Amino acid sequence: MLRTLPKLSWLRIAWQTAPVVQRDADAADVRIPPPLVYAASLAVGIALQAFVYRFDLALPLPARIVAATLFGGAGVALVVAALGAFRRTGQDPKPWKTTHEFVATGAYRWSRNPMYVGMGLLQAGLAFGLANGWLLVLVPAALGVVYAVAIRPEEAYLEAKFGASYVAFKQTVRRWL
Repeated sequence: MLRTLPKLSWLRIAWQTAPVVQRDADAADVRIPPPLVYAASLAVGIALQAFVYRFDLALPLPARIVAATLFGGAGVALVVAALGAFRRTGQDPKPWKTTHEFVATGAYRWSRNPMYVGMGLLQAGLAFGLANGWLLVLVPAALGVVYAVAIRPEEAYLEAKFGASYVAFKQTVRRWL
């Protein structure tokens, strides 16, 4: 039967029938935890480096250490700040859980998605620390996948639930930075 379906229809069917997470009834239609996207990106980057083609970052060790510390530290700081903002409102940060209010304080004053930006920065920090160019190249790919599987459904859910106030928030705060 799969042979008779148009190209990529099997992917759409799998996406609709096999969510990775158990979603609340009133929640964004996020089916894959975004941290898994970054973990997969890391695994792919490490595998490419080890088994396909070495793509070493040609930076001296002190520069790599500084870059790894700056990017990784900024990533951890953003994720921790975003989690703190969720905890202060008493909400679960998992996007497949019900949202009682959208968070617009702390790191969310500068980015609508500081956790996802933070995970991307952390991956960049690991890329510099490991001198693995693949990990760095895969950061935009990971962000693109997170946009498709998490951000779009989250924004649609929040806009439907909170209406004009969320639309105004979207107009004043950038998606990334």
